Amino acid sequence: MTSFESMLNKYAELVVRVGVNIQKGQVLIVHAPMETAELTRLIVAQAYKAGAKYVLVEWEDDEITRIRYQKATEDSFDYYPQWLADSMVHFAEEGGAILRIKVPNPDLFQGIGGAKVSRAVKAAAVANKEYSKYTRSSRISWSLIKAPTRAWANKVFADLPEEQRVDAMWEAIFRMVRVNQVDPIAAWREHIANLKTRQNQLNAKRYKSLHYRAPGTDLRVEMPEGHLWRGGGGENEKGVYFVANMPTEEVYTMPHRTGVNGTVKSTFPLNLNGRLVEGITMTFQDGKVIAYDADSGREHLEALLKTDEGASYLGEAALVPHDSPISNLNRVFYNTGIDENASCHFALGSAYPTNLEGGTKLSSEELLERGANVSLTHVDFMIGCAELDIDGELPDGTIEPVFRQGNWAY
Repeated sequence: MTSFESMLNKYAELVVRVGVNIQKGQVLIVHAPMETAELTRLIVAQAYKAGAKYVLVEWEDDEITRIRYQKATEDSFDYYPQWLADSMVHFAEEGGAILRIKVPNPDLFQGIGGAKVSRAVKAAAVANKEYSKYTRSSRISWSLIKAPTRAWANKVFADLPEEQRVDAMWEAIFRMVRVNQVDPIAAWREHIANLKTRQNQLNAKRYKSLHYRAPGTDLRVEMPEGHLWRGGGGENEKGVYFVANMPTEEVYTMPHRTGVNGTVKSTFPLNLNGRLVEGITMTFQDGKVIAYDADSGREHLEALLKTDEGASYLGEAALVPHDSPISNLNRVFYNTGIDENASCHFALGSAYPTNLEGGTKLSSEELLERGANVSLTHVDFMIGCAELDIDGELPDGTIEPVFRQGNWAY
């Protein structure tokens, strides 16, 4: 076995045992780009080794996706098969697990009308509204991981000779998911413990609000009563611990839906369903976006904000130090699952009920009453940089530093 094959097998074992943490007798669905077949086969093998009862692979192909937008009739983009969404609800009810190799091509929809993409994304979100409750509330185990595709590697490593780009991407991924260490599973247990320590520090603070200041950013974010910080992973409703994002470097919570005021500026390009949006600025008043712009891709941002009422409010606030493993790679990956773990970020759209005491047992109406945002969408955008300062307001009104110059102040 070559060194690369050994690393790939260790990666497959890691995502099965730590990511989705497959249990004996469980069913697993793997969503995978066709280019990732070698890794996907190893994941299937590791899942059966861990005791999975059945593994279903749903193959994805960018060319087939693009053909739909080029050739399909207009009514295609407002349609998503409800029977498919219903099958996922049934799957979740039986306690299945989901593993997705998520690597959207940043240039996939070049030359395609943005309205088609936005309509199709919304149609899928509406059809899957019931199923999404299982993942957002961590009722089932799910995990998003990364693997190179040629289109993605060409975008990220355009400064390298073409024949070196995929290998460079593999090296970066192996580093950020700690597969390059002697015992990746042990390394992840240590990493999760460190994130939990930070999570517990923040939960003990009970901040009433956070004040963000950086070039282009001056934003005050209030927290709802009973908000919870999370980091690393969490337990599903059966008490099985899983890690929803690999890599992960964040600790995150929910802002109060109507308690966000000021202006924020993004610091990374946003890959929004295969369409790039860069240089985002947004102004919030009483939680809602009242003004917005972007250096490029403004129309895609506008379509996102119009998804539904909740899309113009924040559902997540996450802290990631500038001096951290992915950030120190000094490269934009055009993949939110990676870039968000190199930078402090917010998310427009739905909050995670797990970020509120008792939140997983609340209806959408009850979540709104408690200050949590509800939406069909959840899109992270990055705002961290070396100049970011954050102050926290304690319950007694005392103000203390949380971040200074992009890093933890304590």
